[in-house]
Amino acid sequence: MKNSIDYWVELADYDLETADAMLLTRRYLYVGFMCHQTIEKLLKALYTKFITDIPPFTHNLMYLIELLKNNVDFPETHIDLVTELMPLNIESRYPSYKDKLYNYLTEEVCLSILNKTKLTEQWIKTKL
Repeated sequence: MKNSIDYWVELADYDLETADAMLLTRRYLYVGFMCHQTIEKLLKALYTKFITDIPPFTHNLMYLIELLKNNVDFPETHIDLVTELMPLNIESRYPSYKDKLYNYLTEEVCLSILNKTKLTEQWIKTKL
């Protein structure tokens, strides 16, 4: 089980490093996407730890939190981040939404999302 948890954490760490790199290169759409991926993988690490099963094949962060609610009490600030990240994974895949996201994801917004993701990452790791 520990190897599976480590697997998810290593992938999450890589995604967070990628989000930092995307911020530096001003690829803001991908900052949000990689932050979503970071939290998704950390939630799957939590799932692996507490449910002791293979995490479901989903990108829905709220669904993963719902599955974990009996094992982990998520602070409201982390739920707020998840709500902010949800459309940055799914909607970024569709051309009709990309223009909206390009306009929304400024450097300031991305920096805020990235900082909140790092705080949530640290908190989740304390639960692992």
